[in-house]
Amino acid sequence: MRGNAGGGPTLAASWKQHLEEWSGAGLIDAATVERIRAYEAGHEKAHGLRWPVLLAIGLGGLLLGGGVLLFVAAHWDGLSPAARFSLVLGLVALFHIAGALTAERFAVLSGTLHAVGTVCLGAGIFLAGQIFHLEEHWPTGVMLWALGAGVGWALLRDWPQAALVALLAPAWLGSEWIAATHGWGGSEQLLVQGLLLLALTYLTALLPGEESATRKALAWIGGLAVLPLTVSVLAFDAFSEVELPGSYLVLGWAAALALPLGLAWGLRREAAWMNGVAALWVIVLGMVGPPRDDWSELGIYLVCALGAIGLIAWGLKEARKERINLGVAGFALTVLVFYFSNVMDKLGRATSLIGLGLLFLLGGWLLEKARRRLVAQLEEGDA
Repeated sequence: MRGNAGGGPTLAASWKQHLEEWSGAGLIDAATVERIRAYEAGHEKAHGLRWPVLLAIGLGGLLLGGGVLLFVAAHWDGLSPAARFSLVLGLVALFHIAGALTAERFAVLSGTLHAVGTVCLGAGIFLAGQIFHLEEHWPTGVMLWALGAGVGWALLRDWPQAALVALLAPAWLGSEWIAATHGWGGSEQLLVQGLLLLALTYLTALLPGEESATRKALAWIGGLAVLPLTVSVLAFDAFSEVELPGSYLVLGWAAALALPLGLAWGLRREAAWMNGVAALWVIVLGMVGPPRDDWSELGIYLVCALGAIGLIAWGLKEARKERINLGVAGFALTVLVFYFSNVMDKLGRATSLIGLGLLFLLGGWLLEKARRRLVAQLEEGDA
């Protein structure tokens, strides 16, 4: 019942679900089910890579890629154009060939080397543009890089290439939008709203029975991006003296909504209706920020608190701990910012510090207690 190392949807990724189906259909008895579970648990413990090894390989890949790029940059001025181009092509080929040679013996290392090769491809694209003095339109370089990562994912079907595509494809579309709407007001906020909705789509890629390595990578990307993008939506003003033309506004909103929701449908199918609700929240969030008076500032806190509570409820509905944890963190951050902005400056120095201490101690304890209770409910439901 072992699966491939690339992280795609295999039998090993959902063997528990298949085991329940076989047991429910009467194909195997209860004793056989227990023996299979014991075997799988022991096999995974004995042969699975431990986190220090994975951490070392991941950091090694990052350091290797960074070191190669620094080495090339340090010697760049002393190389001829032909040597520069040969070096760029050689680095890309070297890492991908090394990844192919290690695929059978060490799949994790192979995936890391292929990922470094794709990263070097991006550096090679921009350096090639510099070498040959190509017409400057930097989003095209990002597009070619994203296409290269897409080819890598189509051939390898592993999560590092999928993660690079998930990062580079929005980066290309966003860079094209920035270049096309330069100088017009409201374009930045529309962009970050679309990225926030995309981050929520990534975050919710994990579903019961759908927990491949690729989906986990998307969930990590989305989880790391949701809070910063939420703050970014509130920081940019949707209204400006120089407004976007109507055609650009329609095109921008169509892409900001259709692309993340289309991806959500591909990942979640019928459950994607909840991403539609999240899209409405993102639109409202953009309408209330940035603050202009006391009432609009209060509306920001209410919308943020509502979004945090909605994310917690979403995690409870689909049995996902990471959404509960992120929702609790978002709610705590909302309360903390509200205290600093609206309460602390109205109190004396000593009183404000006492209140801040109580907020950290009592509020932190209550939030952690609520978080543990919610997580415990999920664990009881899985048992």
